Amino acid sequence: MTSQRPRSLAWMGAAAAALVAAPYLLPPYQLRLVTEGIVFSLFAVSYNLLLGHAGLLSFGHAMFFGVGAFATAICLNGLPGISCLLAAGLGTLAALLAGLVVGSLLLRVKGTPFALLTLAFNALFFAIGVKWHTLTGGDDGLNVVPPKLNLGLLILDPGKGPDMYYLTLIVLGAALFFCWRFTATAMGHSVLLLRENEERMRFLGYNTNVTRLMLFVFVGGLAGLAGSFYTLLNAFVSLDAISIDMTTKVLLMTFLGGTGSFPGPVLGAFFYTYVQDYLSNLTDNWQLIMGVLFIGMVLFAPGGLSGLGQGIASRLGRSKTASQP
Repeated sequence: MTSQRPRSLAWMGAAAAALVAAPYLLPPYQLRLVTEGIVFSLFAVSYNLLLGHAGLLSFGHAMFFGVGAFATAICLNGLPGISCLLAAGLGTLAALLAGLVVGSLLLRVKGTPFALLTLAFNALFFAIGVKWHTLTGGDDGLNVVPPKLNLGLLILDPGKGPDMYYLTLIVLGAALFFCWRFTATAMGHSVLLLRENEERMRFLGYNTNVTRLMLFVFVGGLAGLAGSFYTLLNAFVSLDAISIDMTTKVLLMTFLGGTGSFPGPVLGAFFYTYVQDYLSNLTDNWQLIMGVLFIGMVLFAPGGLSGLGQGIASRLGRSKTASQP
């Protein structure tokens, strides 16, 4: 245990150094992919808190991502002089409110009815985006020009790749760390208890409806924050951000990475981002290949990439121990 701790700290230090040095080591396009991977990492982690930790399958998680994305764009276009961080904060707040409204209506259902209702609400939000053309731009989407962010000692320009990368790394990295700490709190443990034995949770005096609502609002806000930075990164948002395809994308990321561990969705988000980019440059049928890959992972590696990595590490550890005299 004591010998492993310095090794873990060394790995963490090396990873932190690599993240800080990324803009100086990577070409612009690769840096953009890393930034996009960070954005989708938070989106996937928020979904995993709902699915992996609470056992609530949702087919409508993109509605929060899209609300955050569109609310940020609307604030940037409609409120002159607003900072990009404030616009992202308002986008997150809009997603929180959407989570509160939708979650209040879904309190008493779970299982298949819950999943189908989240799908219905996602379709409703998508229809609002299509019909409310004057606000959302409809099929045309919304273009934005993220303003420079004055932090006193330095000025960050979201239009520049390295500046946007550092802004995303700091804000969304802090959100990811908060999510990780959340899983170790009393609220995080109560969410696990909600998944394992809801009846026992009620017997212990917990209000499971309130717990489910708090979690739903929380993950909605996290998805909205990811959507806000998605808008800042692309300087554009379209109906794709709130579509069923976006929910399918985050579901694939989460399952590919693995729902059994916190790093799994992060790994899945980066894996999906890079593999999709690589395959889309090779063929227009990249979605078919991703589908086959997903089926293969579900059948032969149900623990996802993180579970596969843990299994390999465990086997190597056992073989190393067995080889010692």
